[in-house]
Amino acid sequence: MTAAPRTASLRRATSESTVELELDLDGTGRSRIDSTVPFFDHMLTAFAKHSLTDLTVRASGDTDIDAHHTVEDISIVLGQAIREALGDKAGISRYGDALVPLDEALAQAVVDISGRPYLVHEGEPAGFEHHLIGGHFTGSLVRHTFEAISFNAALTVHVRVLSGRDPHHIAEAEYKAFARAFRQAKALDPLVEGIPSTKGAL
Repeated sequence: MTAAPRTASLRRATSESTVELELDLDGTGRSRIDSTVPFFDHMLTAFAKHSLTDLTVRASGDTDIDAHHTVEDISIVLGQAIREALGDKAGISRYGDALVPLDEALAQAVVDISGRPYLVHEGEPAGFEHHLIGGHFTGSLVRHTFEAISFNAALTVHVRVLSGRDPHHIAEAEYKAFARAFRQAKALDPLVEGIPSTKGAL
């Protein structure tokens, strides 16, 4: 019997932004990203590539005010799409762990597809949250995207920055570590029968 496709297609429209998003958890990492926030395009492309998730994002929003609303709403929809595409989570590995360097930066991410939304995020250097990466993406949005994805996808996520100086490198190492950990967690494991939880549900 062929497994059901693990895909989702969602749209969210508010007075602040409009987001259309499609994903396939069993893809090859192809992406078409237009968030209107260039650095976030870069991070979403990296997430797709390193998690082996096919991802399409089309968004527009009040970026003349701030990138915050658009980035937040995309992250909410991405989390919702991940949760929908995972379905009942039967046969998944559930856990993933990755340690990713980018030059001087080093980040670790651990993902549990737990059904319990929780984020632990630590280690970014003092002042990182105030830095404008690429002149438009505030460092504080890195944590905020992980919060929105974790809570809407019902994931337990730990992200730690172990070292780093350049804000771009730090942020990119975090997103790539999350992507690699998520890739492991979402993977279908032929040795797993049913849902990988003693409770029988995730």
